Amino acid sequence: MELAIDTSSNIVSVALSRKGKILASLTWQTTQNHTVELLPNLVFLLQKAKVGLDSIEAIIVAKGPGSFNGLRVGISTAKGLASALNIPLLGISTLEAEAYLFAFTGLPLRPIHKAGREEIATALYRQKDDEWQCLEAENLTTVKTLCRRTKQKTLFCGEIPPDIISEIQQKLGKRAIISQNSRPCRANSLAILGWRELSKGERDDPAALQPVYLRPPHITKPKDKIPPLSFRVEQGNLN
Repeated sequence: MELAIDTSSNIVSVALSRKGKILASLTWQTTQNHTVELLPNLVFLLQKAKVGLDSIEAIIVAKGPGSFNGLRVGISTAKGLASALNIPLLGISTLEAEAYLFAFTGLPLRPIHKAGREEIATALYRQKDDEWQCLEAENLTTVKTLCRRTKQKTLFCGEIPPDIISEIQQKLGKRAIISQNSRPCRANSLAILGWRELSKGERDDPAALQPVYLRPPHITKPKDKIPPLSFRVEQGNLN
């Protein structure tokens, strides 16, 4: 049995599968409370499926791009469980999991994740002749540049903000199909994609697996600290 974990955004999901076949899944919306909500919901999912933690034989986790804190929580949890249970661990791209939800359409699939600084993270996938293909690796770009590069009818998916949807529709017209799935269960896709790789013997080194941000997280540089005061204690005559 495999456990899939996705904490890439405020839409969080976990799934249990057996050789890639989904047995049970759970999706919920959080407000940056990944740390306190993930494990209780995972326990709830196990209880719902009536299985124990020791039934899990592999862990698949979304590795980003996505929320800085969310990805850290998901990957840290996945690493901890894989280490404790001594089972394989595999990271899968969040964008790939997002796109795979729509593989059945046969269309070029363009997942989008807002990356800040007026940029978006994206990639391009397609299911053709029963073969899942990555046509363009993960990259950062702008909506304007992306629309200029889009020459054929494409399905755009992901948690796309309304202003970006509006811009895409305005620039591409009928070439743009916008997914209406506002609460995607990416963990289901992770389970299917992950099992394909696990069955080929693929796995990640828990020590080496890190979140994919495409850009270093924005961290405010601390102000120069005031040097601590120096004190000199002299032994005096106390008599």
